[in-house]
Amino acid sequence: MRNRQIGVLGAFLFLVFCIYSLSRNPGSLPRPPKEPQPQEEKPPEPPRIVVPITWTEDENTKDTKPQPAPSGSHPIWYLTNKAEQEFEEVKARQSRTLKEAVAEYRKRYGIPPPPNFDKWWAFAKERDVQLVDEFDTVMELVTPFWGLKPSTIRARAREVIGFDDSLMGLQIRGGNISAMFKARTADWHQKGVTGMIEKFVEFLPDMDLPFNVNDESRVVLPHEDLSRLVRTALEVNLPALKAEKELRNSFTSRPTGLNYEGRFDEVKLTRFNTFAHQPTWTHSRISCPPDSPSRILEEDDQYDDREKYSLGELGFVTNWTALSDICLTPSLQSTFGFFDRPNAYSVVHDLVPVFSPSKISSYSDLIFPSPWYYSDKVPYDPSIDPPWEEKINRLYWRGSTTGGFSRNGGWRRQHRQRVVKKFNAVDNGKILTNVGSSSSPNWTMTSVPRGEFKSLLDVYFSHIGQCDPGDCTAQKEFFEIKEYAKQEDAFKYRHVLDLDGNAFSGRFHAFLKSKSLVFKYAIFKEWHFEWLRPWAHYIPMSLKGEEWLELVRYFGEETEGKREGERVAMQGREWGLKVLRGEDMEVWFFRLLLEYGRVVDDDRERIGFAV
Repeated sequence: MRNRQIGVLGAFLFLVFCIYSLSRNPGSLPRPPKEPQPQEEKPPEPPRIVVPITWTEDENTKDTKPQPAPSGSHPIWYLTNKAEQEFEEVKARQSRTLKEAVAEYRKRYGIPPPPNFDKWWAFAKERDVQLVDEFDTVMELVTPFWGLKPSTIRARAREVIGFDDSLMGLQIRGGNISAMFKARTADWHQKGVTGMIEKFVEFLPDMDLPFNVNDESRVVLPHEDLSRLVRTALEVNLPALKAEKELRNSFTSRPTGLNYEGRFDEVKLTRFNTFAHQPTWTHSRISCPPDSPSRILEEDDQYDDREKYSLGELGFVTNWTALSDICLTPSLQSTFGFFDRPNAYSVVHDLVPVFSPSKISSYSDLIFPSPWYYSDKVPYDPSIDPPWEEKINRLYWRGSTTGGFSRNGGWRRQHRQRVVKKFNAVDNGKILTNVGSSSSPNWTMTSVPRGEFKSLLDVYFSHIGQCDPGDCTAQKEFFEIKEYAKQEDAFKYRHVLDLDGNAFSGRFHAFLKSKSLVFKYAIFKEWHFEWLRPWAHYIPMSLKGEEWLELVRYFGEETEGKREGERVAMQGREWGLKVLRGEDMEVWFFRLLLEYGRVVDDDRERIGFAV
């Protein structure tokens, strides 16, 4: 009996233990098998939408129409041959003697040359300079300063150097460079400036020279102020110099106000305003005439005056001066990086002497030969430049997104991105087709798929920069980015593209000296403007780009175009090797500083050179 009780108790305890264990670990209970459920069909992955690189034209129906092209020959052939003929005439009429040069100077400008003009002439002849009379740009630069008192100009130069407004200061005293304020500038910039000036400094007067260390232009005046200065110069001060009978062929010694202790005095205030990464169009257009297209107050009424600089239905460039005049082309506000958001921008609205390597048309900077070129930062090596017939028959460019700082999608309004985008577009483009005969051609505009000419193009970015993170990412997704390319890679191609960046392109000289044909898209003006001619030495590109595909097709496919391309390339190379030397930069800069030296001289209306 006892054993039976013990057995019942043990069974009871075991049952309690099992129930307790199961309650502590319900997951261990066997689960009933699930009935098989029909698998839901996943929706197919949507195809990845690849946005083609397309170009949206900023068409403005109010734009003036280009001038009509002459009938018969292709417009490009007409332009290249016309440019060559005109330039040959320029070369043929250059002065051969000092007496002739003085006479030509007086004829052009109505005044005697500056003191030491004879020293400059000997300097230029020793260096075998080709165009000894073509210095209209120099006179255009210094003319507004004739509207200010010399003492005012000298004081403003000291002021802007003394505040460290991203300017390198140089003191000329007693025919030597006596002091330098280096600012935040590269070693090559300092050595380039001093290297040029040292060659002729003994003939310069005492003066202070402020040099821009930024890429961008710095000085722009309201139209009313600039007009008053030029009017005073042309109607009062320059006529007084012209009327002077007894000229002194020397500069004034020890002008008042200059520091002769080998230092620059610090200044506490500046008239410059800094707007880095900000739109600049409103500032840039203030010097334009009130009746110019860029000064029209209603944006909807603005138009590009293409008649002033374009030819034919596609708008081939006929006048680079007018093309680069921002007063004629308000569309630049939304198509060029400098006006959208320059990478650096420190501007003054008073006439202050600032020497810059390049400038926008509306600005009053004193342009001089860039130390970048003089220091040979992008050298040309003929040993890596193959003959024309061995080069690849394509238009080539590699570069970065310099030209402006991109924020909030601003890269869509910047010129380098627009150029690369258009050359890689998949829409239709415009070309000219001969619907006549070989003996009686009739070139007519035709719309064709751009893809038909893809083999003639190799234009890509190799780096994305100068942008906020989001904009950098967007551009990397939008553009096809190629690997970094070396300078010599460009020389493998018959056609090379040269583009403005933050300012002028530092590769232009090397490209022009090569055996390749240079296509140039630019509005920044440089020192060599008069010495190099579009269509005779390089191929200018319009801002809207309606003719770009035809430029590529004509020089890449047409038998006549291939011959013309090689001829212009070799002509540009031969001329570039003659006029883009360090010696040419020295001569040009010497001439500029003689003119500037006179305009800051208190006796400027009584000094000059007479034969």
